[in-house]
Amino acid sequence: MSLRWYSTVIDCHDIAAQSRWWAETLGWQVVFEDDTEVALVPAHVTLESVRSTPWDQVGPGLVFVPVAEGKQVKNRLHLDLAPHLDDDRDALVAGLVERGAQRTSVGEGPDATWTVLLDPEGNEFCVLSAREL
Repeated sequence: MSLRWYSTVIDCHDIAAQSRWWAETLGWQVVFEDDTEVALVPAHVTLESVRSTPWDQVGPGLVFVPVAEGKQVKNRLHLDLAPHLDDDRDALVAGLVERGAQRTSVGEGPDATWTVLLDPEGNEFCVLSAREL
């Protein structure tokens, strides 16, 4: 028996705005929304595709839930995003900043091959170097 990674939950003040920002960033879709949570999955995922995929091969989603408190310290868990080799990584980072992300540093050195950003509510995430897989 094993467990499946079902979702990553992101605490935030404005679940509608945060979930939409991340849906646009990842090209994902909203599959559930109410006042207490919003769930996202990749755009290609359908109920039919999930039903025809073995349980342990279904990928995780993102869930946004409201919290009253503000973010206090660096996240202990963050998302790493990677562009494909055919993409202009710097343009993608610039686009994220234009949409509300902020550049930050968490102590990475000058030779780092990734860029650390904050989403609109201050959660860290990284944009890695371009890769094929």
